Amino acid sequence: MSRPAFPATLLALLGLAQAAPAPTIDTSQMLRMTPPRTQLTLEYIRQHYDAKATSIQITPLMIVIHWTATGSLKSTLNTFKPEVLSGRTDIQKGGKLNTGAHYVVDRDGTIYQLMNETDMARHVIGLNRFAIGIENVGNNDLTPAQLKANTQLVNYLYEKYGVQYLIGHHEYGQFRGTPLWEEKDPSYFTVKSDPGAAFMAQLRATLQSGGVTFRALPK
Repeated sequence: MSRPAFPATLLALLGLAQAAPAPTIDTSQMLRMTPPRTQLTLEYIRQHYDAKATSIQITPLMIVIHWTATGSLKSTLNTFKPEVLSGRTDIQKGGKLNTGAHYVVDRDGTIYQLMNETDMARHVIGLNRFAIGIENVGNNDLTPAQLKANTQLVNYLYEKYGVQYLIGHHEYGQFRGTPLWEEKDPSYFTVKSDPGAAFMAQLRATLQSGGVTFRALPK
């Protein structure tokens, strides 16, 4: 016999949370984890985190929200498709692995998955082995549709992995000196502004209104 359906309010009173429905995710743009990309990822991990590492798998404890600083999905995908980094003089010393993200959210709120959530992407210095990256197409003009999509995606990942932290890319430096910070080169650091305090405040408030909260960021 199937279990009867109960209203969400009754389940909440009983302490039985309903799992959030998975958002609609387009997987048509998934990047192939080719042997060269895998090797470059492993080389990055060995250079920055663990010289004896043998795996590119991560433990998702954190979600990092970004913006792309580009105006279109096409340009964003073209940036992430190459396996080798190009042009980024600010992070070239960090290795040949191209930057990446696990998800990209387009201007209309469409969610594209680019990588398996437990494969490491190069998107946040010092924290990549604990962080799922979500990129949003745009700059300081992110849309209400993107806010809604980020809310759904973060909620889904929170329930799937028990993620402890939600941060904007501009907040990542607050983790220096904590157990999650793995970067071995203290000079390898860049100042970020994405996605901005206003967007993160909206995202956190929307999630909190649905009962999703995260650990406070280190001071």
